[in-house]
Amino acid sequence: MLAAMPSPLSRPAVPPASPAPPASAAGGRGDACPGALRLHLADDGGLARVRIPGGVLDAGQWEVLGALALRHGDGDLHLTSRGNVQLRGLDPASGDALGRALAEAGLLPSPAHERVRNIVASPLSGLDGHGVRPVRAWLRALDAGLCGSARAAALSGRFLFALDDGRGDMTALRADVTVRALPQDEALVSVGGARFVMAADDAPRAALRAAEVFLDAAARAPEGTRVWRVAELPDGPPLAEAVRDRLADEGVATRTAVAGPPLPEAAPPAPGPYPGALAVHVPLGRLSPTAWRELAHAGTELRLTPWRGVVVAGPAEDAAARLAGAGLVTAPGSPWPRVGACVGQPGCARARADVRGDAARALPAVAASPLPLYWSACERRCGRPAEPHADVVAGPDGGYLLSVPGRAPRPVDPADPARLAAALRAPTGP
Repeated sequence: MLAAMPSPLSRPAVPPASPAPPASAAGGRGDACPGALRLHLADDGGLARVRIPGGVLDAGQWEVLGALALRHGDGDLHLTSRGNVQLRGLDPASGDALGRALAEAGLLPSPAHERVRNIVASPLSGLDGHGVRPVRAWLRALDAGLCGSARAAALSGRFLFALDDGRGDMTALRADVTVRALPQDEALVSVGGARFVMAADDAPRAALRAAEVFLDAAARAPEGTRVWRVAELPDGPPLAEAVRDRLADEGVATRTAVAGPPLPEAAPPAPGPYPGALAVHVPLGRLSPTAWRELAHAGTELRLTPWRGVVVAGPAEDAAARLAGAGLVTAPGSPWPRVGACVGQPGCARARADVRGDAARALPAVAASPLPLYWSACERRCGRPAEPHADVVAGPDGGYLLSVPGRAPRPVDPADPARLAAALRAPTGP
């Protein structure tokens, strides 16, 4: 069904750019985030991270990603906590072939910007009747603006934009720049501690200008200071004033958001049917060839979520049953949406354990936890969520330490889910 659909995002008309990774604002050196053109060499082979703005893909793009995984990698598609796709187990010599195929599919509109197109968006926007304003027009405009800005190519691969349709599902992600729809055709743009209200149509340009102003501020940081995200800016000239002045110079009228009751927040969409959509969770973010092939025929459009899930727009009548048969979660009640893990052994040289296998063995304990669990194979805790969660971290002695906010860390054994559940239920305190 997907195969007949046009691409859901317009492809920015920008001239080709050099694929060399840009220097970041942090002392003139680039960050280490992998991309589609610069592979990271992991223990299981090369790793490519393909940015998918807003998580939006058509069938052709989805199937190109799957075909590349089969031809050059481990065959699986791996979802990230920002709604992007990773290919693993790649032949390190496959980079040129990957780049050509991704460009032909419209997934690489500007090589110089491929690592900075980090945009998450409300995945049910425009489908379920909730939210204040659909965000698709914002998504197109912001992506085109990023790819057309030579300055924006210097952003770190960690810098994050979020587009919220007004329901509040993007708040907990702690993006560097968040755009939220408000009633009366207005938008709230948040960057650092500053919040501006403006006409909704001005919001994508304001988000881009805020990122460019951030780069200017980061460039003034003391030499050797790592400034890849807004929260890492040292004390200095207020970012809010600089953003406001830049927008005023371009004729964008803004006003400072007044203090008031907190705006409502929404939880991620639970697996199951919604008006016009089906929300699906991907356990540990890993899609087998069987699973990604089923998704390719599940509906009219796919939207990857920053919670390692997929929203299928216009789902086929039998989509839920077919996807469940492929190992995906299509109904509420499963513990899997509350469990995450890094890649662990054997994919990472730093890994001390097969955390994904251990997370699966300990799945019965999840019901006892008031917080989601994230399993990490070392102290770096790669891919951990921004939202509150409990950490289970592999130690050098072969065991795990459970860390829950407000409690002292304690050793746990994933082979004993009952004891892990007891530790998760333990009262706050040492």
